[in-house]
Amino acid sequence: MTADEVRKVARLARLDLGPDEVERMTADLGAILAHMAELDAVDVAGVEPTFHAVPLDAPLREDRVAPSLDRERALAAAPRVEAGAFAVPKVLEADS
Repeated sequence: MTADEVRKVARLARLDLGPDEVERMTADLGAILAHMAELDAVDVAGVEPTFHAVPLDAPLREDRVAPSLDRERALAAAPRVEAGAFAVPKVLEADS
């Protein structure tokens, strides 16, 4: 990676890098790209793609209908209730 490429990437990312940072990033990004090239050279033709390095045993429970929490009991601990529901602070302004 060249210093010009680092400056271009920095400009695209809206980063203001000083000369020392450009020099350091040139070396760092060059090392990262060299490592990626090493990984790219590894023969993985017979390797099946996976999401995890080890098998996960996470069986899901069966879906079934069950009684839910009573509304009055759920709202009993609420700091504020309006029209039978939890009342929360307004976070968005309405369009006028």
